[in-house]
Amino acid sequence: MLRGVLASREVLAAVLPVYLLILAGAVLRRLGIVGKDQDEPAFRLVFNVLYPCLILDKIMGSESVRQPQSVLWGIGVGFGLTALGFAGAWLAAGALGLKKGAGKRTFAVSAGVQNFGYTAIPVVEQLYVGAGATAMLFVHNLGVELAIWSVGVMILSGDRQIPWRRLVNGPVVSVLLGLLLVGSGADQFLCAGEGAAHAVGGPLRKAMAWLGAGAFPVAILITGAVMMDLVAEERPSPRIVLGGCVVRLAVLPLVLLAAARFLPAPLALKQVLVVQAAMPSAMSPIMLAKIYQGRPGVAVQVVIATTVVSLFTLPFVIVWGGRWVGL
Repeated sequence: MLRGVLASREVLAAVLPVYLLILAGAVLRRLGIVGKDQDEPAFRLVFNVLYPCLILDKIMGSESVRQPQSVLWGIGVGFGLTALGFAGAWLAAGALGLKKGAGKRTFAVSAGVQNFGYTAIPVVEQLYVGAGATAMLFVHNLGVELAIWSVGVMILSGDRQIPWRRLVNGPVVSVLLGLLLVGSGADQFLCAGEGAAHAVGGPLRKAMAWLGAGAFPVAILITGAVMMDLVAEERPSPRIVLGGCVVRLAVLPLVLLAAARFLPAPLALKQVLVVQAAMPSAMSPIMLAKIYQGRPGVAVQVVIATTVVSLFTLPFVIVWGGRWVGL
């Protein structure tokens, strides 16, 4: 359940720190305190060390992912809704008059997938305390990653070959390892607590939790710095900016909220979907567009526009969506 009364002001107070960190990163970049040469080392640290530690810390001991059917629900819904998002954004790109080679593919991938990582994590943690929603978010994200690196890459590249090797990364491996530990019950020996069973696991779990706690503040700060660089790279197109905002922040949220209300999914997954419905576009399509000869500028416009507008739409979507879903 949401902590306290579900009200727009409380939701805004919960999510505002995320946007303040983005703004802080942009300001630090502008002042020259955070240089471009620091981006890659910081992201490598987050992606390969801090984020995997956060995932393991949140998954271990969580009852929301202890049942195989709950895990299958999370992965399946993450994949299915992301693929459906790509399809919807593809149709919208055609309606906007975008053509292949002129931004249609990139628009479909950029508007089709919501931010499922660094921005979503702190929001879920703030709103659903002790509900197991954070652990379920990581399981759901595994399905999203599968959809991005299969359906998303095929849309961008026009190729049917899927780069499965890119799925062998720190976050994916840590989700699978966490689920293995939970499924076998071995996670109980790594949970901090009293008694002989935790004599070895306690300090290790605490150190892992400390490392994990730094994942999203560092990542969001650097994301804000990168967004400051991207703002000046592409002249905004009203068609792409408005179209991206309508698709990502108005049309697709209804699909995610409908899934949360009508699917017989676990409660923790419903909570995740309500937050996901409110999220702006993910930043990963910018990288994908660069790798697969798409239009990075289109992705940049969609990401920046939806991020800015979501500051105003996010509280409403979570409040109204939560009530409609019945949380």
